[in-house]
Amino acid sequence: MLDRFGAVIPAYNEAAHIAGVVRRVSEMIPPSNIVVVDDGSTDGTAEAAEDAGVRVLRNPGNLGKGTSLAAGYGLMLEREGIEGIFTLDADGQHDPAEMPRFIEPFRNRHADLVIGSRMADTRGMPLIRRMTNRLTSAVISHRAGCRIDDTQSGYRLIRSSLLRGMTLVTKRFDTESEILIRASRRGAMIVSVPVRTIYGDERSKIHPLKDTCRFLRLVIRSFFW
Repeated sequence: MLDRFGAVIPAYNEAAHIAGVVRRVSEMIPPSNIVVVDDGSTDGTAEAAEDAGVRVLRNPGNLGKGTSLAAGYGLMLEREGIEGIFTLDADGQHDPAEMPRFIEPFRNRHADLVIGSRMADTRGMPLIRRMTNRLTSAVISHRAGCRIDDTQSGYRLIRSSLLRGMTLVTKRFDTESEILIRASRRGAMIVSVPVRTIYGDERSKIHPLKDTCRFLRLVIRSFFW
């Protein structure tokens, strides 16, 4: 049991998966250190998470993944003794049993941000997602000044001290890229560990055109930070 760690799970219309995700995360992290942030779901996601025994924050509408992450981080940072905060998706694509892989570089190598990389074995990953991940990872790695294999992975462990004082300006999927750029600007050590991705019946909530435009806007804005 990883008692000194928390977990933030942003969720939008994941009633079919969230209870199972919460149960598996609870095998690794105390339920009191787990928060689900419901982003205006209309399918009972929040109720399913509460029934699974964890705290739920509810956004007043669909405000975006970045808004949900910021809310979850804020709650976790209020707690004493939390060394780091895991984030993972609510659709069951990430295996909580792999959390110990993140702890080794976090503690032994003093990494500030550990990313679960899916790029070591991309069999089963849709071609368009594989191509997009490689392109965006190359761009963000250049802006961050270090190689990051899978910048779009939502499976992460972030040191609490790194998040304190980090002001985020993005609200949606671009927030995860913003965190990487801002972390690197603060001198953070960013490390990748291989993880598997479990593909099922989930559907990506990324809007190709809108989120690509948001990503490009983020990259341009980062030159002026």
